[in-house]
Amino acid sequence: MRIHVGCEMTYDFAHDTPVVAMLTIHASRFSDLEKPDYLLTVPAVPLEGYRDTFGNWCNRFVAPAGRFTLRTDTIVRDHGNWDMTDTAARQEAVQSLPAETLLYLLGSRYCETDRLSQTAWDLFGTTEPGWARVQAICDYVHDRIGFGYEHSRATRTALDAYEERRGVCRDYAHLAIAFCRCLNIPARYCTGYISDIGLPLPHSPGDFAAWMEVYLGGRWHTFDPRNNSPRIGRILIAYGRDAADVPLTLTFGPNTLVEFKVTTEEAQPVAA
Repeated sequence: MRIHVGCEMTYDFAHDTPVVAMLTIHASRFSDLEKPDYLLTVPAVPLEGYRDTFGNWCNRFVAPAGRFTLRTDTIVRDHGNWDMTDTAARQEAVQSLPAETLLYLLGSRYCETDRLSQTAWDLFGTTEPGWARVQAICDYVHDRIGFGYEHSRATRTALDAYEERRGVCRDYAHLAIAFCRCLNIPARYCTGYISDIGLPLPHSPGDFAAWMEVYLGGRWHTFDPRNNSPRIGRILIAYGRDAADVPLTLTFGPNTLVEFKVTTEEAQPVAA
C-alpha cells in the first residue's frame, strides 16, 4: 500500500524567531519512503538538522518576521495491515528490564506518576499483568475522557485529564502512559500520522495524532487510548517521555498559527 502523508503549517511571526521543527518521519521508516520528506519553507531559510536525545530528527532555523510556511510531503510504502496485537505479551519484572527502558518508568512534565500512583493501583492492581493490564488502562482512559478539539490546552497534564475528563489525543496518551508507569510498565509518548484507511466514510479532517508504545515481552508495542482500536497506516514521526520532548514546532517568540493542514490518505498504486 502507498500512503500519501504530509503537512503544511503557516504562521505569522511578529519578528525574526528561532524555531525547532520535528515534522519529518522517524528514521525507523526511512526505507519505506519513496522520496525523502524534506522540510521546505516559504520563504526559504537555511536549515540545520540534528538528532535529539531520543534519536528523533529535528530542524532548527530562524523564521523571518511576517507570514511563514512549513511544508513536508512524501509517499510511504506500508504493509497495509492493521496494528498488531499480542495478547500473550508479558510484563517483565523491573529488575529484568533493559536499562534503556528505565527512563520510561519515571514521572515527566505531563505524566505525574507520584500523584497518580495510588489511583493506578486502586484501578488496575488486580488486573492480569501484561497485555491485559495495558488494554484495561486503554479501555478506562478511552471511556473516561471526552474528546473535543475545543478542549485542547497545552498545559493539561495526565492528572488534569483524569480530573477534568476531557481533552485531545495527547491527553489520552499522557494519562495512559502515567498509569502504565505507575504499574512498573515502561511507556513512551509517540506522535505521527494515523490514517482512516479501512474505516467507514466520512473521514474526519487530517491531523497529527498521539499514541503510546509500551514495553512488554521484550519489545515495544503500540497502544492507542484515544481511538482504542487498530488502525492501518500508523506512521511515526518521533517519540519521547511525553509531549514536552516531541513538539511539532518549538518557537522561541510570539507567533500565530494561521493555517494548518495534514494529509494522510491512500495513494494510487504505481501503474505497471
